[in-house]
Amino acid sequence: MIIQIEAESDIPIYTQLTNQIIEGIARGEIAPGDSLPSVRAFAADLGVNMHTVNKSYHELEKKGIISIVPKSGAIISPTERISEEKKQQIITDLKPVIAEALVLGVNKKEVQEFVNTILGEMKER
Repeated sequence: MIIQIEAESDIPIYTQLTNQIIEGIARGEIAPGDSLPSVRAFAADLGVNMHTVNKSYHELEKKGIISIVPKSGAIISPTERISEEKKQQIITDLKPVIAEALVLGVNKKEVQEFVNTILGEMKER
């Protein structure tokens, strides 16, 4: 998996890292049970502060995507059935993005095409 950090982006580096790890899992580049690099090694490879990688890993752990195991590192969590609460959170997170697209003149069909394009980039589950 290749991580590309855009230092000039308005998106915080830890968020860029978190999002790209999630996308890598969704594309099947990283599988459940796989380990992520140590915080120290990943930070050195990316040329970012260790605290940035640590913050990203803790965000992923909070979302239930990884487990941080002392002495073993960060491990991709197995895929489980999604709870109704988590489904509602995803809907809540998507609403402002879709609303913004509609306000900017994107029609419903185009929004669906966007979603289908993104899903086409991801591994089928």
